[in-house]
Amino acid sequence: MAGRPTAAKRQKERARQEKRQEKAQKKAQRKLEQQQSERPERSGELTVTYNEEGEPEGFNFHDF
Repeated sequence: MAGRPTAAKRQKERARQEKRQEKAQKKAQRKLEQQQSERPERSGELTVTYNEEGEPEGFNFHDF
């Protein structure tokens, strides 16, 4: 009685496998795009800027 799976079961399993494969392809594509668009690393040092009076200016949020 434990013969071959029914057609509906085969169809569901095929759909699961296809979905799994599509997800893997999308993941690989995102990883590739991320590697291509990586931002260059910044140096760990901050650059101090000075105003007209020669006093150091404060740092912005983006300086860190």
